[in-house]
Amino acid sequence: MVYVDYDPVVLAHARALLTGHQAGATEYIDADLRDTGKILTGAARLLDFSKPVAVTMLLLLHVIPDSDDPWALVAKVLDALPPGSYLALSHLGSDLLDQEAKQGFEGIVRRSAQQQYIGRAREEMLRFFAGTDLVEPGLVRVEEWRPDPDPAETGRSALWCGLGVKR
Repeated sequence: MVYVDYDPVVLAHARALLTGHQAGATEYIDADLRDTGKILTGAARLLDFSKPVAVTMLLLLHVIPDSDDPWALVAKVLDALPPGSYLALSHLGSDLLDQEAKQGFEGIVRRSAQQQYIGRAREEMLRFFAGTDLVEPGLVRVEEWRPDPDPAETGRSALWCGLGVKR
């Protein structure tokens, strides 16, 4: 398993906690998704890219602005993977925010001087899955992916999620 993050706190925890085990090896790469070359080179030291792998980008892409072309970044990662590999994404959905949630979200953005957050609509999210076949139930709200047996216990999220298999 390879973890990628650029947060110094996460890096400190990774150095302390992530060690190899007979059941498998782990690696941490200190990088930003925009440095896909560094990520792919580092991951290739541990992962066999001739066999399918799974990539998870959970609550990550909403910090990459359109000007940095997050779709191209995801495509570059997918291009390095063989067919049969998986891509799992979750992302803030701009079209899933009700008025109360929008106000709360805008407050978070105002308080976060170092980080911006970009919600994306479902159609924009589908673009990330180019070259993949979506696994059922497709691109849905996160709570609809594997619904709780007691729907009364589950609220409505403002997050899209999906799983694609590279063709």
